[in-house]
Amino acid sequence: MSSAAFSRILEFTLPVSSLLPVIKLWRTGLYRRYKALTSFLVFLSLYSFAILFFQQNYTSGTYKRFWEITQPLTWLFSVLVVLELYTLILERHKGLATFGRWIQYAGLSISTLVSVLVMLPRIQAGTRPANEVVLFYYTIERGVDCGMLVFLLLILVWLTQYPVPLSRNVVVHSFVYSALFLSNTLGMFAQLFFGYELSPVLTQALQATLVLCLVAWFAFLTPKGEEIRVSVPHFSAEHEERVLEQLEALNRTLLQISRK
Repeated sequence: MSSAAFSRILEFTLPVSSLLPVIKLWRTGLYRRYKALTSFLVFLSLYSFAILFFQQNYTSGTYKRFWEITQPLTWLFSVLVVLELYTLILERHKGLATFGRWIQYAGLSISTLVSVLVMLPRIQAGTRPANEVVLFYYTIERGVDCGMLVFLLLILVWLTQYPVPLSRNVVVHSFVYSALFLSNTLGMFAQLFFGYELSPVLTQALQATLVLCLVAWFAFLTPKGEEIRVSVPHFSAEHEERVLEQLEALNRTLLQISRK
């Protein structure tokens, strides 16, 4: 199969793949618990269908305006999904959840600001107005992605270090979204370091990864998955009890601080 044929298959597969988990979340009622994920998937489905109308016409002014409008929405939904994921993981530890949200806000702000300051000389170096928006958007995206990547890695470390019982759906959602976001971030850095000549290959790889993640959400997020409680790390009962006691103590301390 040629690269062009594979690319077209992915372009037509993506809208359907993004719509399937939306339908399942709606029919099973899980959308009430995963509001940000459902909103992200609805946006992705609409975006994927809209992209089909721009095939072979990605240089048009209409597509440029479409990209400029939808790109900030992509960042927004990514932040909302991670915030929701973090809240689901720490829903029994409100103090830690509040502290973590402030850490995320600070991290996103700092990483975005640093990214803008680093690229500011290049933006002011006489780039054409048509390219200024694109360059500025990519600068913001790098900042947001770096901040989100650090936060997602902290979530994964949390899941593998603390024996907090979570629903199977939350565990699946955590690893699927982390895999999706990590692949997109690695793709961004690959283009940055190795040049945009890799774009066609990277685009296909990222689209294939996205389809696999959508299939995983569709297959593994189930009503029964909300009832099954799992703990990712496996400790002895004594060690697990000691770790959870330390976690509860830290949560109470942060909760008291947040209320002052």
